[in-house]
Amino acid sequence: MSGVIVTNPPKADLKDVDALAGFGVATVSEAMGRTGLLGPGIRPVQQGVRVAGTAVTVLSWPGDNLMIHAAVEQCGEGDVLVVTTTSPSTDGMFGELFATALQQRGVRGLVINAGIRDTQELREMNFPAWSRAVSAQGTVKATGGSVNVPVAVDGQVIRPGDVILADDDGVVVVPRERARATVEASEAREAKEAKSRAAFIDGELGLDRYGLRDTLKRLGVEYRTYEEYTGEGAGS
Repeated sequence: MSGVIVTNPPKADLKDVDALAGFGVATVSEAMGRTGLLGPGIRPVQQGVRVAGTAVTVLSWPGDNLMIHAAVEQCGEGDVLVVTTTSPSTDGMFGELFATALQQRGVRGLVINAGIRDTQELREMNFPAWSRAVSAQGTVKATGGSVNVPVAVDGQVIRPGDVILADDDGVVVVPRERARATVEASEAREAKEAKSRAAFIDGELGLDRYGLRDTLKRLGVEYRTYEEYTGEGAGS
């Protein structure tokens, strides 16, 4: 497998990246029309952490972390490393030593469509990571691959410089050209949700606020008392 290492790709503006970090993954995906979500199989190895950064992408051979070593050189302040393999792999391709090197370069976290190890150490050093698997299985450094090329994870194309947002709910990718518009759409969605939250605190029902009683009626859903539903009389 030959490959290429692309240097200095365009990136989303860091101001927009940091603004997106103020929203949850679910909010941002909804704001983009329910798009951009990586699948539920990629999960955090920690809890209560949210990060946003610009993607440095890695395409590796399964069970081989050579190109992660090459990618470290291309990483800088505000980045998130995104790793996938040419075919499914659960080997532990990334651990504490990689995290130490990346942390010194200002990298904000890792998303890997493969295995990770040293998870306790990663939590202790506050290096956030999201992975497909956790495995102590080691890897080799023998096959070429690519850095900073478009990659696909769970049907989502991630390009270098796109925004990666990750939290307890999963991971979403925001195309770099849409970062500012997505910030604005997320702000509008949060404002709308704040009004709904206040209404629910006051006792309003979602059935009424969202006009769902008409939807139930249109779908033929009927209300019946217990006696009507079971056919039992009140005095039986």
